[in-house]
Amino acid sequence: MCGRYTITVTLEELLARYEAENMSAEYQPRYNIAPGQMVPAVIAGAEGRRLGMLRWGLVPPWADDPKIGNRMINARAETLEERPAYRNAYRTKRCLIPADGFYEWKKIAGGPSRPFRITLRGGGLFSLAGLYETWTSPDGDRLHTCAVLTTEPNRLMADIHDRMPVILRKEDEDLWLDRRVREPAKLAGLLAPYPAEEMEAYEVGRLVGNVANDVPACLEKANG
Repeated sequence: MCGRYTITVTLEELLARYEAENMSAEYQPRYNIAPGQMVPAVIAGAEGRRLGMLRWGLVPPWADDPKIGNRMINARAETLEERPAYRNAYRTKRCLIPADGFYEWKKIAGGPSRPFRITLRGGGLFSLAGLYETWTSPDGDRLHTCAVLTTEPNRLMADIHDRMPVILRKEDEDLWLDRRVREPAKLAGLLAPYPAEEMEAYEVGRLVGNVANDVPACLEKANG
């Protein structure tokens, strides 16, 4: 799964990387993003890319209770066509979720799990493949939400966890965002594990285990 991640660049850097129009004043660098929080996302607008904020945890339009989003932070790439909650969004409401790292916990026999931060080799921004939806309450209030797609782990991730987020190559981002593309067969090739040799991982301290800790120290390598 993907349950925590980071995006530590400035707003100016983010807008420049995605060549996007800013639709939100809420953005700030984050070091320990957790489900249920508002996250920056890029979608395709009529006149180009737009950057806005979505709540992490997808709520389908037909849901009776928005709390369903608490259980829908990740969508398995292998079953998107089978899940009613994701099927329509996969065809028409795809987004990019910018990140520069994500956390995963490695299970240790006889001991506590150890947190790792995974990045591109050499650092830098990358795009997690996401889906988004809009849910409307009986009173007419609108809630914009998203989920991160996950896939099988690559060689690097397999030693840490049995899933990893879908990371898109920069040259594939336009295809993923193109709302005119509605055939899953044209998108399936983008959902493969990102090459292990282009990524790296390092153990971090247990500070990241508490969602209240959203500070640069979360990025630091663990002692020893």
